[in-house]
Amino acid sequence: MNKLTISWILAIAITLGAAIYQRLTGPTHPKRVTVHLDKDYNLKLIRSQGGTVDAEVVLAIDNQDVTAKLFWRNFPPVSETWNEVNFARKNDDSDLVLAASLPNQPPAGKLQYYIELTYNQQVTPIVKDEPVVIRYKGAVPMWILIPHIFFMFFAMLISNLTGLLVVFKHDKFKFYGNLTLFLLLMGGMILGPLVQLYAFNELWTGIPFGWDLTDNKTLIAFTVWVVAFIANRKEKRPILMLAASVVLFMIYMIPHSMYGSELNRETGVISQGFINLVNFF
Repeated sequence: MNKLTISWILAIAITLGAAIYQRLTGPTHPKRVTVHLDKDYNLKLIRSQGGTVDAEVVLAIDNQDVTAKLFWRNFPPVSETWNEVNFARKNDDSDLVLAASLPNQPPAGKLQYYIELTYNQQVTPIVKDEPVVIRYKGAVPMWILIPHIFFMFFAMLISNLTGLLVVFKHDKFKFYGNLTLFLLLMGGMILGPLVQLYAFNELWTGIPFGWDLTDNKTLIAFTVWVVAFIANRKEKRPILMLAASVVLFMIYMIPHSMYGSELNRETGVISQGFINLVNFF
């Protein structure tokens, strides 16, 4: 195989690995919990809800002798009082599950919750010591969301390819580097703010208007790639393309929405919040 083919294979492998990592981490992806009752149950606890409907917490527990209660309150908490909701049995895709709902919140509003399971008169708490935090957002139109995801994924892929081509000293690194900048512009700097606008009623919450990590890391990546692009216009400076590729990869590995928009319930203003690192996994 030639250097270009090898670079493509490695770039795809690296990008898919990073995408899986992103899927399994971050405060908006479901928290995975295993609990042992009559057997082991692998549960997914939601941490993000879009639109104007309540957030449904579903527990894949088919043993009808198991009952559950959901406890929730605002986050950050304004009091120690927890609201209590009983789980009910329902059929979900032909499987018998337990389900309870968390009330809908304004965009960037957050709740925290934990669960208590009862089986054979024994109560088993789930995430009581570190309650799950769920963030609400507005509905993002698919005609914006899908292209955003597409451009950001391929920006990462082509960026990795560019870095590998520099390592392998292949002449096409400049072409793919320029393509990376275009993809990042479309996905991160144009469609990204539109996603934010629909989700949280804010077009841009990064520098100089705020400290939203998602916006700021996109801005840093884009700036680094602009520098690499300008530096390579008249003559080849592959080391800068490689540096830009490494920077984008490092930024991509930061869990998505780690330091994101949060509604201040007292002022009604959306600012930047933080979710404890323990809630990431």
